[in-house]
Amino acid sequence: MELIVGRPAGSRVVQDYVEGEAAARPFFPHAFSSQQDFVAKAAEVDGRFDRAARERAVEAIIVPAGGDAARLEEFVERGGYMVTTGQQPALFGGPLYNIHKALTAVRMAEALEATLSKPVLPVFWVASEDHDWAEANHTDLIGVDNELHRFEIEAPDPDVHPPIHRIPLGPSVSGTVEAFLQSLPQTEFSGEYFDLIRGSFTPGVTLSEAFHAVFQHLLGRFGLFFTDAAHPAVKRHSAPTLLRELDRCTEFEAVLRSTAEGLSDAGYGLQVPILDGGVNLFLEGPAGRERLYRDDGGFRLRTSGTHLSAAEVRSRQAEAPSVLSPNVLLRPVVESVVFPTLSYVGGPGEIAYFAQLGAYFQAHGLEMPIVCPRFGVTPVESKIRKVLQKFGLDVQALQRPFHEVAGDFVREEVPGEVKRALGGLRGAIGKGVGELQQAVKPIDPTLKGTVQHVRSQAFIAIDDLEKKILHALKRENEIALSQLEKAQVHLFPSGRPAERVQNPLYFLTRYGGAVLDSLYDQFRVNFD
Repeated sequence: MELIVGRPAGSRVVQDYVEGEAAARPFFPHAFSSQQDFVAKAAEVDGRFDRAARERAVEAIIVPAGGDAARLEEFVERGGYMVTTGQQPALFGGPLYNIHKALTAVRMAEALEATLSKPVLPVFWVASEDHDWAEANHTDLIGVDNELHRFEIEAPDPDVHPPIHRIPLGPSVSGTVEAFLQSLPQTEFSGEYFDLIRGSFTPGVTLSEAFHAVFQHLLGRFGLFFTDAAHPAVKRHSAPTLLRELDRCTEFEAVLRSTAEGLSDAGYGLQVPILDGGVNLFLEGPAGRERLYRDDGGFRLRTSGTHLSAAEVRSRQAEAPSVLSPNVLLRPVVESVVFPTLSYVGGPGEIAYFAQLGAYFQAHGLEMPIVCPRFGVTPVESKIRKVLQKFGLDVQALQRPFHEVAGDFVREEVPGEVKRALGGLRGAIGKGVGELQQAVKPIDPTLKGTVQHVRSQAFIAIDDLEKKILHALKRENEIALSQLEKAQVHLFPSGRPAERVQNPLYFLTRYGGAVLDSLYDQFRVNFD
């Protein structure tokens, strides 16, 4: 299998940052390719993290089975750092790009460790406090039948949206597991991964616990460590930051709004809108995990409308730290408070919202980590490459809607003599109508409209004939078009890059763990 490695495309601010354009520099002051910038970032982290702070950071780290726990001791003793990335839990591990983020973090950590001569640990943050069940409850798979399938599980209560880490999987998950496995390749490698999925996604465990189990099994051997948004140590060490946000929410909203205006003035859009009165915190309430809004000297929960004073929010957090959590803008700040983070590995959407955060980090008393764009991969199996070669196409040619691809293909199949004949017929009619118009003009000038109508009807008839010719060629080339459609489903399912859709278990069961080794080998981090 061929792996085409690059950086995924994003919005203009993301592209400008990745390409080192000056316009993006006010929002991303450091370059992910600069050793010098990372040395400076390490010094900033050292100013905030002494030995005791690093010991606290280690409390929140999960060592996967077979992982090297001694690395944590070395990290504390030698004053190490971390490269972080993360994702919300997803059914059966979610799409391929989750793997790509994790392995990019591993490679970035290795490169920085060589540069700084200190331990740099790659850490995967599982965002289990997320409450968007509709984003987490499914996975997509292009199965052995070359069709795109979606597998999903229902929420226990569709009207309440608690954090994902609070939702146990129901009995129906077992049937979903078996349906998923039946759509995967049956090979010499399948047994290991079938056992992994069956053993991880069982009734009673949470989606986040199952996701942890799968990712730790797949990626622990690469030296990747894990943490969880709901980890007691994360909640304990981030509590002062969350309460600071509560107390100074008006000030922080103004800071974020100022940066948003700067982005707009520079011609960039916003990834995350700044909502009037919106606090960058969620509190668990009657409707689940609810956004806090400033309201009448206190706070209001967005969905249920429950009103609370600041003292009541503080009291609830003191009783149960897990009930108060950061939103998408505050979460990176929390991460850099808990961990000595040099770099965050993100996708295009994440990089776009980091553009909004520089001054916000500073208002919290720290500098933003250097954002590293994850590697993107287009996997091209040999059966797909053969189809592309057969029709003389490159991968990007199939990114368009299939009706356009099919239309271009069929038009290429029209014999030359037919094209010439149709062109000649159109030309002859155009010429003949022009001559006829001139001939009838002395007789009755109003006949011009009638002649034009004859011309229009003739061209409509020719167009209809051409469509029938194309339809006939489609029938004649049904097998070829089916092959092209199969290739497109594998490369751009539903019009999206495969890495954003396809579940990695397809490739792992077909090719084994060597797929992960190939990704690791091809993800190369170079500094200027």
